[in-house]
Amino acid sequence: MEASAKLSFVRLSPQKARLVVDMVRGKGVQEALNILKFSPQRASEIVGKLVRSAVANAEQKGVGDVDRLFVKTIFVDQGPVLRRFMPKGRGSASRIRKPTSHITVVLAEQ
Repeated sequence: MEASAKLSFVRLSPQKARLVVDMVRGKGVQEALNILKFSPQRASEIVGKLVRSAVANAEQKGVGDVDRLFVKTIFVDQGPVLRRFMPKGRGSASRIRKPTSHITVVLAEQ
C-alpha cells in the first residue's frame, strides 16, 4: 500500500530542490530523514517536513508497518515563475525571476 504527500508552490528553485530530492530517493524513511536532518541545504528542511507528512498519511491510512516504509518515488516539478522588476540605471529595468516548485513524495512498504 502506498501513501503520498504533495507540496505546491514552494518558493524554491526546482533545480536546487532536485539536488536534495536525489539524495533520498529509494532510501528507507528513517535513513532519508537522517540524511535530510544533517544536510545544509534549505530545501532539506522542506523535503523533511514533506516526508514526515507522508508518514503521517500512511499511519492514517492504516498501512501495515510504518518502520518498513521507503521512499518509492519523489520528484520536483516546476511551478509558475513570479516575475518582478527592479529599476536600473538610465531609466531601464531588469527582470527578477522568483521560481516556484511542486514537490511530491510517495512512500511504499517493502
